[in-house]
Amino acid sequence: EGAPGTVSQVRGCAFELIRYAKENGVALVLVGHVTKDGSIAGPRVLEHMVDVVMSFEGERSHQYRILRSLKNRFGPVDEIGVFAMEGQGLTEVANPSSLFLSGREQPVAGNAVFPAIEGTRPVLVEIQALIVRLASGATPRRAVVGWDSGRMAMLLAVLEARCGLNFSSAEVYLNVAGGYRLTDPAADLAVAAALVSALADKPLAAHGVWFGEVSLAGEIRPVAHGGLRLKEAAKLGFGTACGPADGTAAASGTRYNAVPLLPNLVDRIMAEA
Repeated sequence: EGAPGTVSQVRGCAFELIRYAKENGVALVLVGHVTKDGSIAGPRVLEHMVDVVMSFEGERSHQYRILRSLKNRFGPVDEIGVFAMEGQGLTEVANPSSLFLSGREQPVAGNAVFPAIEGTRPVLVEIQALIVRLASGATPRRAVVGWDSGRMAMLLAVLEARCGLNFSSAEVYLNVAGGYRLTDPAADLAVAAALVSALADKPLAAHGVWFGEVSLAGEIRPVAHGGLRLKEAAKLGFGTACGPADGTAAASGTRYNAVPLLPNLVDRIMAEA
């Protein structure tokens, strides 16, 4: 009863389907669509009735798709599965870290590798920054793909206020390679390293990873799953890592460099270049 697509009709239909599935011991998959901003379309009441909500993400121009868990009553959320669209359909990508790091032949200024955590799964991704100096009086642009633009603005302000760097007269472009989207706050240090490297036009260490949360005071704060991040980096041949001074690097298989403050990061990049 009722007009198609109303809240009462969607709730009623979902209730009957869920009741049938429970009574007959079968799995039920409800397929919907998303809005232009990526959120689930339609009444939100449906999300509260089901046990698991999963989103299938991916740009049309990219070959790869990410299946992300947004809600799970019986397990961890934010888990991901990476799939490739082949001629026979979707196939699983067993090692997503190697996928997002493909094509790294030689060090380039502005590139930094970040060991992200998706649920309980470590994934190494490449963060790319580009700094373009402008003529005096021109209005600089800030463009971000795959990361939060507000967080990049905050990080630029901290780099200027705490480290004495000047980004106000330059355009800043930031990209997460492979169409990946980052929400992990531990990406702060990797983004900062990429920005400093691009500003100085000096490549970072070829086999290094960077992770840690940056505070407004310029401190590098500890993050969760530090050991898991380092283990994934060591497995893929990354021998060095920079991160917070919290002792999570014990027996990680990598040479760990503790960075307590953001100015220490800038000094290290300038010294190694």
